[in-house]
Amino acid sequence: MTSTHPAVAVELVTDPDLAAAVAEVAGATFPLACPPHTAASDIAEFVTTNLGEKNFRGYIADPDADLLDARDGAGGAILGYALVLHRPPSNPVVAALVPERPVSEVSKMYVLPDHHSRPGLSPSRALMSAALDRARDRGSAVVWLGVNQLNERAQKFYTKTGFTNVGVRTFEVGGSVEHDYVFTQRL
Repeated sequence: MTSTHPAVAVELVTDPDLAAAVAEVAGATFPLACPPHTAASDIAEFVTTNLGEKNFRGYIADPDADLLDARDGAGGAILGYALVLHRPPSNPVVAALVPERPVSEVSKMYVLPDHHSRPGLSPSRALMSAALDRARDRGSAVVWLGVNQLNERAQKFYTKTGFTNVGVRTFEVGGSVEHDYVFTQRL
């Protein structure tokens, strides 16, 4: 039987020259996860400040970060990415909600539109599986992530992959303060 979709390949990004390609995916996907009331100018500023090539080069070089990409087959186009940070939460509200140590955060996980559902293992599921494996490899007891309260699709995905809502934190995009749910999964 011939598949029209090659298998999803998830790779740990170690080559700084791939930072620009991941940043391009970040710029295309971040706006899709923002609440509808978020101003386009605030989204653009956030992407420029936080999701540029320089940011991803920093993550690649950071020994406490794992940048993963999901590709359309080995060596194929980047369909999405995940960033896993292996350090205690800096936000005091999150630190109180997630007291276990060691801890990892799925800081970012985004997949290009039209690639969320596909035959076989989706890029989202492949990325999440790899992110959880990286956290286990680092000895983390728990993984946490934040998801906007209006992003019901992502909340359903995280619940299906074993996460539980444990509370709320605030997150700022431009001048807009958003309220994110904090989800955790014990490893």
